[in-house]
Amino acid sequence: MRTEIRLDLASLRELYKSGKATPSDVIGVIYDRLAQGPLEPIWISVLSRDKAMAKARKLERDPLASALPLYGVPFAVKDNIDLAGLPTTAGCPAYAYSPGHSARVVHALIEAGAIPIGKTNMDQFATGLVGTRSPHGACSSVFNPRYISGGSSSGSAVAVASGLASFSLGTDTAGSGRVPAAFNGLVGLKPTRGVLSTQGVVPACRTLDCVSIFAANAEDAHTIWLAARGFDSDDPFSRAPRPGEDAAPWLAGEFRFGVPPAEQLEFFGDEGAAILYDEAVARLESIGGRKVEIDFSTFRSAAELLYAGPWVAERYAAIRAFIEEHAAAMNPVVRGIIEGARRYSAADAFDAEYRLRELRRAAEAQWEQMDILALPTTGTIYTHDAVAAEPVRMNTNLGYYTNFVNLLDLAAVAIPGGRRPDGLPFGISIIGRAFSDEALLAIAQRFGTPAEAAGQACPTGCVALAVVGAHLTGQPLNWQLTDRGARVLKTCRTAPDYRLYALDGTIPPKPGLVRDRGFRGPGIEVEVWAVPEDRFGGFVADVPAPLGIGSAVLDDGQTVKCFICEPYAIAGAAEVTRFGGWRSYLSQSASIT
Repeated sequence: MRTEIRLDLASLRELYKSGKATPSDVIGVIYDRLAQGPLEPIWISVLSRDKAMAKARKLERDPLASALPLYGVPFAVKDNIDLAGLPTTAGCPAYAYSPGHSARVVHALIEAGAIPIGKTNMDQFATGLVGTRSPHGACSSVFNPRYISGGSSSGSAVAVASGLASFSLGTDTAGSGRVPAAFNGLVGLKPTRGVLSTQGVVPACRTLDCVSIFAANAEDAHTIWLAARGFDSDDPFSRAPRPGEDAAPWLAGEFRFGVPPAEQLEFFGDEGAAILYDEAVARLESIGGRKVEIDFSTFRSAAELLYAGPWVAERYAAIRAFIEEHAAAMNPVVRGIIEGARRYSAADAFDAEYRLRELRRAAEAQWEQMDILALPTTGTIYTHDAVAAEPVRMNTNLGYYTNFVNLLDLAAVAIPGGRRPDGLPFGISIIGRAFSDEALLAIAQRFGTPAEAAGQACPTGCVALAVVGAHLTGQPLNWQLTDRGARVLKTCRTAPDYRLYALDGTIPPKPGLVRDRGFRGPGIEVEVWAVPEDRFGGFVADVPAPLGIGSAVLDDGQTVKCFICEPYAIAGAAEVTRFGGWRSYLSQSASIT
């Protein structure tokens, strides 16, 4: 196969569509690349070439398979996630078992057309952000072998960055799906807890764990997330958003992103990272963001609970039987961290939970000021030697901007943020409330391709509503929209077959919009707002007769929800269609009087 194979999803789709390559061609290239070097430290185990080829050829024989969203896409799986046919070790050979079935999330991706290659290296029992706590060796950043890859999902990130998989699965309890992304120039999605099933995943902290996604870009991560997500009744931690819970009306226009004040930022002496963070903030402003300075201390206080509090006992609970019988088989740093759980009591756990509740409430005040939080993914990157000299302190430093996210029930996307003068990578993370995954990926995609302007499509979890009178910007009832978190999508006109009337006796004055088939007028000016689904019903309930909410056709042919008027109310009303809109009518009638 002499065709150059790029593994991002768009390139693979084009290859398959053009007939220049087939899934088995791509799998052959992957295994040729694997044969060029040792499997370790990136991989712990791989499927045989024959088994992977058989999966590819099965897809090729299926006439409907080419329509699958991940048709013929090779992927890697962190070795604490079950993949049928290979052992699960969680980075500890003595812990190994052979699963009878793949994890639910792996099964979903295979059903979507993806082809698994193998299991990747990791910090043992997913305990660490460094990628060096494994008996299979330490992965390095693809940018410089002297520097760490980040962990615990080290092999998963390096497999993608090295061109050995299109995407990979990791896990993320404290930052393990984001730190390796930053150190290897990838997008790392840490979804909302429970959106991706953790059935078939070896737990670290079961109440906090997430399956994460490493991909070449945000668009790929979104496609993979769509294929992988779904409520799983067999996973007691699985959940799905209620109506409006995933709403992000702020995607419609200017979004507010929070940043810490200078005194709360920490780069551990890395001036290059500090400069790149400033540049990333400017880039967010260039794609429609408005910077808001927030108090980061609440988030830091939450972060400190993760390892300096009783949540480490959850790591002990996850492998209690194993560690009590096989402690000598464990990495000594990992064992020391997990065995530290024995000093905590149940009372300590409750005290920490009470403190976390206080911090969550305090964080709500910060979220009132911003739509997303924009932080460095890490303040710096370390060499292998530095981590070997002070493994716990360096690991703690890497979690400065990541450890709080799952404790506060947030979603996050790590994005490449440029290169330091020495060529080492830097990344930022954008963080949002639970179920903001899709919105964060949309911002990440804009950040990666700033030339793409914000679209006018109604954001996920919102209803597009056209307003024509007293709810327009600057009009007396506009607060009924803004208080519900609605944002303007666009200003436009209706189709030409609408008439507008000034209704009698309404307080404040309101117009009535009526469709008149066959009439050809100027079209009526409207604002289209994105209203969160869960707040739309309350808005509609406040609409008084003779007005109501129906549907209207806009000048571009789009149909949206809109204020409409009962026909009886226009019997004695003055028609003001000729003004082209309510604001124009008010302005001109005021100048006349």
